[in-house]
Amino acid sequence: MRFRYIASQPDGRIMESDLEAKDIPEVLSYLRGNSLTPVSVIPIEKAQRWKLFQGKITITDQIFLSKYLSLMLKIGTSLLEAINVLIADFRKPAIKDVLLEIKSSLEAGKPFYTTFARRERTFSPVYVNLVRAGEASGNLEKVFEDLTDSLSKQKELNDQVKSALIYPILLLGGSVLILSFLIIYALPKISKVFVEGGFEPPLFSRIVFQVGAFLSSNGLYILGFLVAVGAVSLFGYRTSAAFKRFVVSIVTEIPLIREVILKIGLQRFASTLSALIKAGVPITEALEITAKAVGNPALREALIRVDREGLAKGLTVGEAFRRERVFPQTVTNLMAISERAGHLEEVLGTLSEFYIKEIDASVKSLVAVLEPVLLLFIGAVIGVIALAIIIPIYQLTTQF
Repeated sequence: MRFRYIASQPDGRIMESDLEAKDIPEVLSYLRGNSLTPVSVIPIEKAQRWKLFQGKITITDQIFLSKYLSLMLKIGTSLLEAINVLIADFRKPAIKDVLLEIKSSLEAGKPFYTTFARRERTFSPVYVNLVRAGEASGNLEKVFEDLTDSLSKQKELNDQVKSALIYPILLLGGSVLILSFLIIYALPKISKVFVEGGFEPPLFSRIVFQVGAFLSSNGLYILGFLVAVGAVSLFGYRTSAAFKRFVVSIVTEIPLIREVILKIGLQRFASTLSALIKAGVPITEALEITAKAVGNPALREALIRVDREGLAKGLTVGEAFRRERVFPQTVTNLMAISERAGHLEEVLGTLSEFYIKEIDASVKSLVAVLEPVLLLFIGAVIGVIALAIIIPIYQLTTQF
């Protein structure tokens, strides 16, 4: 029988491998003989099902994990004891897997943050570096409290944007279904009536009927093509930095969308840099980490220049930011003033709160524009179809 095991090596690193054995005790005996500390041993078939259904760690999971660690550290619980409590209380397999790995690393004397660093697809560089800074300064309790607050605001912002876009998306989806029914199913039926009746519709109606007939006969091919293009585009966006920049450059040319994307990037910049500086991360390192977190190519490149071509050459924070046109003048002025006052992280925190409200207002403005545009588009298409049907009927009736 084949088993999959996760074990801790003598140097504290976690390894995962498969082994052919008669039963679990034989696997444990093998691990002890190779100076490995077992974390979990699961039959391979069960392990595959476990991986399939354990889910992924969401931002909500990260909020709860940070909150519980902050609370337990606040009441004086040791880090290892806190992890043991969470292992017993958490039921989600993905979280428990992380906690078991953390426990194994701590027992082996490895730094706490290393487990998060190994899971870079789940935990952001900001999360990892804040935990590292908190562990180095002995202030993990405050770091996890700040992480809880920061992640909660991020989730709230994401939920605001999603909820604002629900109605336009539903409207667009419903419109596509209705128009598809009219063009693919209804139009060919009506066109057939005119053809079989020996009446030739005017040119405008014939063009509309031909479009409907083409879409009706080739609908599956067109749908397959669109799905393929969408899948390839999504794959390219996730795997190719050049393609991602190309897509972002096109999207950011649309005025209202450009405004929302920039404000989201500025909010992430302010909240991330504030948290990192507050945790004691040096400003140059904090800028490099923040550049990876903003999600906006223009802001990312600007922050890298601020660090490598500004601060590295002796410029002040205010001077370095003033050289970058992508940042609004309000931001650069506040950066310069707060640097002189020695309260950079506090001003950045305030700036983050300001942009959360600005994003909400911008998204509402975008939705307010999208709704009538979609309605006008739907009305125009339905109007064209209606005219294509009404005009020949009117001409037919006038002949009698």
